[in-house]
Amino acid sequence: MEIDVININNVEIANVKSDEILIKDVDSALDLMATVRYETDCDRMMLNKSVISEEFFNLSTKLAGDILQKYINYQMKIAIVGDFSVYESKSLRDFIYECNSRKDIFFFPNENQAIEKLSTV
Repeated sequence: MEIDVININNVEIANVKSDEILIKDVDSALDLMATVRYETDCDRMMLNKSVISEEFFNLSTKLAGDILQKYINYQMKIAIVGDFSVYESKSLRDFIYECNSRKDIFFFPNENQAIEKLSTV
């Protein structure tokens, strides 16, 4: 895992990159958040959807809701970057739409959009 800090508009964003799945369950999501906070002191994080277990994107598992609620509770803003058009679930599309209309959790197709949003919320 590699964590780079991006500074835009005096806002620091931790850009987490890895070739491995980092988020498999709530505990691993909390571990990642703690690592990012400890190593970078950032309260905003960007990561690619490839580091998240596919189970996360199946809303019936409740994994996404449980993890994202923890991130909100601990005041960590997060942008997940990737191609979400591959998922046919209407409930997932609605979930992504709802998240993007708020101020803590975002899903974007590219890093530039994620950085722009995280640097202004």
